[in-house]
Amino acid sequence: MLQTKIPISVEEVRQLAFQLSQQDLLSLLTDIQERLYTSELMAIAESSFQEWNDPEEDIYNVES
Repeated sequence: MLQTKIPISVEEVRQLAFQLSQQDLLSLLTDIQERLYTSELMAIAESSFQEWNDPEEDIYNVES
């Protein structure tokens, strides 16, 4: 998916969201919730692997 960053404020997004139909607004809300949930799961998963983050055992980044 191509991601393009455009300068837009939260207030502008809010104004645009209120112009959507109820069905489109619910669809947008579902997409936002899924993204937040995925981000939260990734953060939890990342923290569970910190015990493996041992620089002394970092055999894959050793320069030959």
